[in-house]
Amino acid sequence: MKKFLIHALCLLPLAACENAPVKKAQQPPAATVSTESALDREIKRLLEKGVSMSERKRQIAVIETTFKRRTTSERARQLAALCYTKTLGTPFLPFDLAEIALVETGGHQLSAVAVSSKGALGVWQLMPKRAKSHGYSPSDMENDEKCAEAAVRELYTKLDMAQGNMERAKKYYCGQGTQANYYLRKLQKVRQEMLSELDHQTERLAMGDAGTRTQ
Repeated sequence: MKKFLIHALCLLPLAACENAPVKKAQQPPAATVSTESALDREIKRLLEKGVSMSERKRQIAVIETTFKRRTTSERARQLAALCYTKTLGTPFLPFDLAEIALVETGGHQLSAVAVSSKGALGVWQLMPKRAKSHGYSPSDMENDEKCAEAAVRELYTKLDMAQGNMERAKKYYCGQGTQANYYLRKLQKVRQEMLSELDHQTERLAMGDAGTRTQ
């Protein structure tokens, strides 16, 4: 009996320890280190800013009109549609893809079989090595849809190089060094052309709305 009492008394501290609330030492919150790159931040900013679908559609009409000055109406319509569909869900606008096409092959009727002196291919003029890096063969660049897809992927890589600066990314896309500066001037020129056309379309829409209200 005495042994039993001694054994029971020895177990009491253990039971008390088991029932006692466990107090964890409070750890200071770990410092959070952001792994977002400049590109990630720029893409996030652009997507959060957002562009309405109606604005994107307005850009298609402008692109089509601008393309018609370089190629047939049917081809202008098809290429404008690609500028729209291939930039959906990306930080890029239809204008971005259209500007590159105009700078690269606008002087060659936006031809699918355009080949530069250095070997760049298609409407959006990708070098064979760059096309392959995005999963396309050089012959794929004669297919406007595949060429547009490859161009969007290439523009992503240039946006990364440019640390999220879209203007610089398009400059890098078109060339390096003095060649890049030449293409930048061409980019600015075609952008001004499209913005002027956008203003004209806005004025025509405003006049149409005013006419409808006065009837």
